Amino acid sequence: MSVKFEGVMPAITTPFNADLSIDHGAAAANVRWLVEAGCTGIVPCGSLGEGATLDFDEKVALIETCAKAVDVPVIPGIAALSTREAVNLAKAAKTHGARGLMVLPPYVYSTDWREMKAHVAAVISATDLPCIVYNNPVAYRTDFSPAQIIELADQFDNIKAVKESSTDVRRISALRALAGDRLALGVGVDDCLVEGVAAGAQFWIAGLVDALPHESVCLFELARAGRWQEAAELYAWFLPLLRLDTVPKFVQLIKLVQEKLGVGNARVRPPRLALQGSELLEAEAIIAHALATRPTLNH
Repeated sequence: MSVKFEGVMPAITTPFNADLSIDHGAAAANVRWLVEAGCTGIVPCGSLGEGATLDFDEKVALIETCAKAVDVPVIPGIAALSTREAVNLAKAAKTHGARGLMVLPPYVYSTDWREMKAHVAAVISATDLPCIVYNNPVAYRTDFSPAQIIELADQFDNIKAVKESSTDVRRISALRALAGDRLALGVGVDDCLVEGVAAGAQFWIAGLVDALPHESVCLFELARAGRWQEAAELYAWFLPLLRLDTVPKFVQLIKLVQEKLGVGNARVRPPRLALQGSELLEAEAIIAHALATRPTLNH
């Protein structure tokens, strides 16, 4: 199965009903809207999607909902406490319509390269689906170096891409130097997009795109085309919002942006709680300023 890893691929939020069950109707409508806006893939069950609070069957059902709703690749995040559960999820994801996998290190337990390699290798080899290796040492306390990623890619032909979320744009350059065109490289941090594309990234797995897909696609396309001045102007407007993706309460913040724009609600599952007090007021001020100065797109 072939997937072209390029363009803007939203790491989708998971919409919840009032009882905090998954709102599958809203999820389907949302991913269709994102694709209509120019997004090239859908990434459910990630950290922004509150994957750690979804049980196994909920993840599988959400993957199936997305796969039935859109024709672009659905590439779920595969993360679990145990290797066995992650392997089972990878297999179920394929059965229920996933066309690729975004493979994470295990939740909670983080240790040396031998054990972390064994975990992701088990997931990658569980199916023949093309895989993105997801490096996010900030969130998961496991740092896959460029050399280690190449070691994995040498062993498994279905490793086709890397989502680099270390916040160090030099990792993109290092991976490009080692891998050439062999691996598609992606930015996984919202406020590092222009720098990442300049270094050679071909795709962006983003969070604020859930609320602002047209602006996100426009920014990516301007950067990819080397239209740096236009990209810089749009980026300057977008950055206060994009930075909401890089703090511990990024899920609450991005869902709040969705709610303010009328494209979702701010419900989150515990242990997350809704924003309140000064945090809420500060976030609302950032969002209000962004909406008041929202640019006209002409890319």
